[in-house]
Amino acid sequence: MHQLKDADDARRTVAFWADQGVTSFKAYMNITRAELGAAIAEAHRRGLRITGHLCAVTYPEAAALGIDDLEHGFFVNTQNDPGKQPDICPATTGTPTLAAMAPGGAAATALIADLVRRHVALTSTLPVFEQQVALHAPLQPRVMEVLTPEAREAYLYARNARATRPNAEFERAWRNDLGLERQFVAAGGLLLAGPDPTGNGGVVPGFGDQREVELLVEAGFSPTEAIRIATLSGAVYLGLPDRIGTVAPGKDADLVVVKGDPASSIADIEQVEITFRDGVGYDSALLIASVRGRYGEY
Repeated sequence: MHQLKDADDARRTVAFWADQGVTSFKAYMNITRAELGAAIAEAHRRGLRITGHLCAVTYPEAAALGIDDLEHGFFVNTQNDPGKQPDICPATTGTPTLAAMAPGGAAATALIADLVRRHVALTSTLPVFEQQVALHAPLQPRVMEVLTPEAREAYLYARNARATRPNAEFERAWRNDLGLERQFVAAGGLLLAGPDPTGNGGVVPGFGDQREVELLVEAGFSPTEAIRIATLSGAVYLGLPDRIGTVAPGKDADLVVVKGDPASSIADIEQVEITFRDGVGYDSALLIASVRGRYGEY
């Protein structure tokens, strides 16, 4: 993927990949307003959706351009970062804006109202940001066991280093995001969920999805609400709620069998016994054993 040159290049890029069968697009941090606007227009012309992990473009700017979804909760909205210049991603990448945007405050309420009015969805990826809060993420043996020795050593080094240098501004931003995600849903916004298994290695696919649901409960959602956000909301965003997102006759048999009752105790969501894909059941313990010591080797 080449770096975009201008708005017309953005339009051509979307058109090229749509012709190859791509069904959705994601804009990244340094895209400009003109490029993003052109990409959105071309995607929408073809009936496709576009999301973004933004930085150079702020949330209000992206919403005005017609973006369908914003990645990473409210963490990467740079609208009030000190010295923010148009179409330039600041080194602060949104932390000052979020740290100062208290849930229920005027700035937060205005932003959320704008997003909801324009039908912009939001993807919560709390596990990856939890890693930046000193010792907040639980140190789970099951997660450590699937990492390569090198990945595990690197992760534990980064975790211990962060514990000695807490970041008060980021931790304030963390608390604000939990409240803002809850306020967004209360205002009628569509909140999606994912783990974003990147960064310092502490977020592993599968385990990270479960942790996202647990963190939504920490944010103030009920267990049932959190599970719905992590399942049905994604189906609604994709326009596929008649096929996926809930368990019902006639829908795709993609589901998990859990030992326990996550609706009462959200930690039970970790006790997966069988994973079904297209109606075929797989032993979850054997799946996990097959990748033990391998995550990070590529």
